[in-house]
Amino acid sequence: MTRLGIIGGTGVEQLDGLVVYREHAVDTPFGTPSRAIQEGRLGSAEVFFLHRHGSPAAIPPHLVNYRANLWALQSLGVTEVVGINAVGGIGDDMLPGRLVIPDQLIDYTWGREHTFDDGGGGRLLHIDFTEPYDRDLRLALARAAHSRDIDFVDGGVHGVAQGPRLETAAEVRRMAADGCDLVGMTGMPEAALARELGLAYAALCMVVNPAAGLGDVPLSLDMMRDILRRETAVVRGLLTELVLRRYS
Repeated sequence: MTRLGIIGGTGVEQLDGLVVYREHAVDTPFGTPSRAIQEGRLGSAEVFFLHRHGSPAAIPPHLVNYRANLWALQSLGVTEVVGINAVGGIGDDMLPGRLVIPDQLIDYTWGREHTFDDGGGGRLLHIDFTEPYDRDLRLALARAAHSRDIDFVDGGVHGVAQGPRLETAAEVRRMAADGCDLVGMTGMPEAALARELGLAYAALCMVVNPAAGLGDVPLSLDMMRDILRRETAVVRGLLTELVLRRYS
């Protein structure tokens, strides 16, 4: 049975329309997830929702317990995961307000617990990560967006920075030279951990600001929040369509 888990990021603390009938405080071998996982129905489909940064706490990106989050979702029977990310735009067409379904990533993070492989399993956990996002789930997201006439960019390279500070202009130039179209802080190790667990995983990125050095005004949280307020409604509509088309 295919079951969807949604990991909400900044601006998506709740999933509108989700009728929550149970919360799961899962105890994992890797510690405590960001918060209790909500189980509910969206239309006629069962959906599990977890806010990555916790609530009411605000867990910074480098301290999120990604292993506990993914392990907990799988333990509840989730088979597919959509991770929502607020990101900065690097590519010329990655303007604030743009919605992106990336197909590649580059990991610039460090010091995070990035694997379930602790050396005790008797074999090395070498996952194939050539395509970091599940192709079928990406296509399903794209079809849902087309169905609702939602403008989006199909494909792009998601560069994942350590955070919690924003990047320098020089770092963004380096990322652009590396081929990155977007920069965020929470896409890894989430995607790789999902692959290790055998979960289909795709990312849905909201561009909320130009990356450092690429805009005409200084970066500010107020500017990002203004974009988030507009884009989260679009994202929720897309996710609703995805659920109705794929899981009902």
